[in-house]
Amino acid sequence: MLLPRWLLSDRAGLVLLAVLIILGVGVPILNLWVPPDHPLHLTSYTVTVLGKYLCYALLAVSIDLVWGYMGILSLGHAAFFALGGYCFGMYLMRQIGTRGVYGDPVLPDFMVFLNWQELPWYWLGFDQFWFAALMVLVVPGLLAFVFGWFAFRSRVSGVYLSIITQALTYALMLAFFRNEMGFGGNNGLTDFKDVLGFSLQADSTRVVLFVLSALALAGGYLACRWLVSTRMGRVLVAIRDSEDRARFLGYRVERVKALVFTFSAMLAGVAGALYVPQVGIINPGEFAPLISIEAVIWVAVGGRGTLVGPVIGAVLVNYSKTWLTTALPEVWLFALGGLFVAVTLLLPYGLIGLLRRRRETAS
Repeated sequence: MLLPRWLLSDRAGLVLLAVLIILGVGVPILNLWVPPDHPLHLTSYTVTVLGKYLCYALLAVSIDLVWGYMGILSLGHAAFFALGGYCFGMYLMRQIGTRGVYGDPVLPDFMVFLNWQELPWYWLGFDQFWFAALMVLVVPGLLAFVFGWFAFRSRVSGVYLSIITQALTYALMLAFFRNEMGFGGNNGLTDFKDVLGFSLQADSTRVVLFVLSALALAGGYLACRWLVSTRMGRVLVAIRDSEDRARFLGYRVERVKALVFTFSAMLAGVAGALYVPQVGIINPGEFAPLISIEAVIWVAVGGRGTLVGPVIGAVLVNYSKTWLTTALPEVWLFALGGLFVAVTLLLPYGLIGLLRRRRETAS
């Protein structure tokens, strides 16, 4: 067989990959080649919404890797998602050039408005796509490694670690709200024009971004599935089930946790980088602890420790959010809280766990 054994045994994963292939082929056809007056035509708005869902799904997969397989409930993954988004947003801002409101070839509009005289040193290099793409991985990964190294060496775990991760993203949100930081303050980065010379308003560009989001989700899923199927994956489960026993057996638990936590943050950064050009803005609100909590709910709804479940949960919850915020906007937050309580009490293993139990009962 052409497929590796660890993938052949993952039927749910194969279904997910098949769905992503169908979407990656079908959505461009329905958007670009089906006439606008045809009932099967997908609007560019729908393509953008679907792409946003896929970015959220990749974020959920990154959380499931550390929560479902290593027992680390991170309430701060929105920080890595937002940092990846800001890194790519900085590249998009540098591409505006003289097309901005003030026509400055170097400084973004918000810097001209705030009377900045020169570009800050940490903006240098972001006029190059390769550099921005590299920073999308390096910045979230470096923050996660430094944070994880000190936290895990200090043996901080459980609810205390969750609180610290939440404090991390909240501190970053407050910092990025300040105009002195040089990231647009409350308004963030917006008014993007193009990427690699292609207009972000063009239907073809939106389709390409959607396909890239699907490929990123597939690649992220495959990387995580491979990781948990290796000996390292068994060590992760051992750490989740009994960290002290894994340490007594000779495993360097803090190194394993720091490594996987860093990889998870890099996946979240990629999700944020693909999210920004599709929605057209990145602001400090993306650091909000509520975003991280919502992402944890996506994982819980789908089923943690499954990798496929978080994808299902992210799509279902965000689709419900899209519908409810339009039809009943005042009910959405209550529905989200009720959903989390209901899943915790009635579906502790999520939708995937429910399906597995029914299959076992039927057999």
